[in-house]
Amino acid sequence: MPSPTLPHPLPITDATVLEMYGHLFAPWVRELGLCEFEVGPGRARALLPQGEALKLYAGAVCGQAIMAAVDTIVTLAMFTTDRIPKGTVYQHTHFLRPAVNDDFRIEAKVLRFGKASAFAEARLTLAAGGELVAVASSEFAF
Repeated sequence: MPSPTLPHPLPITDATVLEMYGHLFAPWVRELGLCEFEVGPGRARALLPQGEALKLYAGAVCGQAIMAAVDTIVTLAMFTTDRIPKGTVYQHTHFLRPAVNDDFRIEAKVLRFGKASAFAEARLTLAAGGELVAVASSEFAF
């Protein structure tokens, strides 16, 4: 499989994260509305605004949307090295409370960059109050 062409050299930085986000992810992922990106070595952070398109009938943001947003931010954290990840191998998300009535802050941190894989954890909190909504662990192939 040929190496993908990227609009900027790696690693992703705060100066390049928006363009890389637009380049790396499918249109439906970008439609989640993630914004306020911040990246640094082995970490990424963004805001997931709650929107009507993401809500279930009872008003909570749907778990599938949250898991996709978490995977997206973990992916950005993986791109803060000079190596191109091949993709998500594993993701486990544990929901601790309903995702309602606020926007959400997602923070991902790479725990270890290995030779063939890397491991990360992510936290989803209510943006205004900081209450923990979900935690996730992920593995990426390199």
